[in-house]
Amino acid sequence: MAFIQCHFFSETLSISTAMNVLLPENTTNQIGMKNRRLRDRLPVLYLLHGFSDDHTIWMRRTSIERYVADYGIAVVMPQVDHSFYTDMAYGKKYGMFLSEELPQVAQSFFPLSDKREDNFVAGLSMGGYGALKWALRKPEMFAGAASLSGALDMVSHMEMVRKQSDPIGHALYHVFGEKDVKNTEDDLFYLMRQLKENNQPIPKLFQACGTEDFLLEENVSFRQVAEELQIPLTTTFSKGEHEWGYWDKMIQEVLEWLPINKD
Repeated sequence: MAFIQCHFFSETLSISTAMNVLLPENTTNQIGMKNRRLRDRLPVLYLLHGFSDDHTIWMRRTSIERYVADYGIAVVMPQVDHSFYTDMAYGKKYGMFLSEELPQVAQSFFPLSDKREDNFVAGLSMGGYGALKWALRKPEMFAGAASLSGALDMVSHMEMVRKQSDPIGHALYHVFGEKDVKNTEDDLFYLMRQLKENNQPIPKLFQACGTEDFLLEENVSFRQVAEELQIPLTTTFSKGEHEWGYWDKMIQEVLEWLPINKD
């Protein structure tokens, strides 16, 4: 695998930003790695960080480079600050940056496929919300989306913010401001209902959360809504907390689950 630290200027954010990128390569004598590159235009996984992290964290806390080597897939890991992958009420337009600018920039720099069947997104915690939100808002772009320990019920979080009982309420206020997120594109449950009502294609969805995780209840609620709407969702609720040992294990399950043609 090639590991690239890419710094570039964002027109949307009006600031220089960064992404880390993994690109597959064919090797025959690299000890301990099974690298392979299957085609010229690469399938790609956009891998999103959590609230307290940045674009470097997946490389620092997991063996993601080793895990993806045998899949022939590129990985793009962007930096989005505390934005919840959203156009912030009091901040920058990270939602537009993520969904519009980032793929274009990444495809212009690297040999990434723009085909739906070759594009996937996953993330943890804040990034789990971002991954599902991106895929449900842009279902024509992704074949699959995965959330690990995602903050998935933003309606409940914003109710806690108004009661001054959410531990990251200050950050959520800067993201969503005073607006009611219920039945908006910031509400994942609303997005699922809209796609179902409009008979739009829905990406394959994967959800994992530890049974000792403080976000378990809202992950259970997400599964219940998906079941009510008869939206296919692969769910893994297993022993684990909101920590990297769990996410390192689960990202391997995500990679195995991804509908990637390895032939």
